[in-house]
Amino acid sequence: MPTFRARKTIRLGPLRFHFTQRGFSSWGLKLGSWTWNAKTGRHTLDTPGPGGVTFGGRRRR
Repeated sequence: MPTFRARKTIRLGPLRFHFTQRGFSSWGLKLGSWTWNAKTGRHTLDTPGPGGVTFGGRRRR
């Protein structure tokens, strides 16, 4: 059976603040097709069509 997860993202210009049921989760920055997440350090680049490129970041344990 699927698990329900409540998540919310608040956008203030290029800044993104992510919240979960437990409260504040992380923040990020989005400029055009490039995105960066402060918690994971991951960079994402949107490409034309389906998919994208993700690089950098910390590995989950």
